[in-house]
Amino acid sequence: MENLDRRTALVLGAGLLGAAAFGTGTAEAAAWTLRWSPDPAKDGLRAFEGLEDDRAGSHPGVKHIYPEGDHWRFDMHTRDVDTSTDRQRNEAKGMRKGDTTYKILQNETWRISYQAYWPTELTATTAFTHLFQMKVSDVGAPQWTLTPRLKGGKGVLTIAGDSGAEADLTDYAPLQNKWIDVSWEFKASHSGYLRCVVKDGSKTVADVRKPADLWRDKNYLRPKWGIYRSLNSDGLKNCHQNIRGLKSYQLV
Repeated sequence: MENLDRRTALVLGAGLLGAAAFGTGTAEAAAWTLRWSPDPAKDGLRAFEGLEDDRAGSHPGVKHIYPEGDHWRFDMHTRDVDTSTDRQRNEAKGMRKGDTTYKILQNETWRISYQAYWPTELTATTAFTHLFQMKVSDVGAPQWTLTPRLKGGKGVLTIAGDSGAEADLTDYAPLQNKWIDVSWEFKASHSGYLRCVVKDGSKTVADVRKPADLWRDKNYLRPKWGIYRSLNSDGLKNCHQNIRGLKSYQLV
């Protein structure tokens, strides 16, 4: 079984699944199809299904989410407070191209990749600081998050699931103040899987693939980028996250 799992992971990593048989006796190979590849300069904030920028109006007159050159920037200030007053949220959600909103439906397999820039001021925290979330529309807890967590005095980049379980990926500090490649591959199914690959230049610093229940029988899934953090941590600073090179592929 271990060898079979290893072969399956390699095939998925190459971007192909095994051939699917049809009643005619013929077969077709599934392939990754690019669905979404927005341009900050051209598409701006229209690239997203929606924005959550200072929903409580705690910082009047300030835009926290905006295109900047070849990337989108997400600012967070220590004075910013969400409608839930123990936390902060400045995030962009969903994938939109023109009049089309891409919704991740049950049993679909997707790959979402991008580059992220995490400055020193975007600190790892004892409570949550989510840099990415996969949500079931806006219902309930996220399916998973990317979170720099402070553990034993050291920042660790983690994946956290809605069950509360966490998987450590790699040390956070060496990834800061540079562009880092992040890739998610997943199947939105009760018997799905999640794979996360993090690269620092040409070096792969994390490659984790695990089976997972990634469906909640609600509407559809959509990704979120930005900063969503608890105020119940010491040492919070004004900070930002930059995102560029967004691409989403569907296995069809």
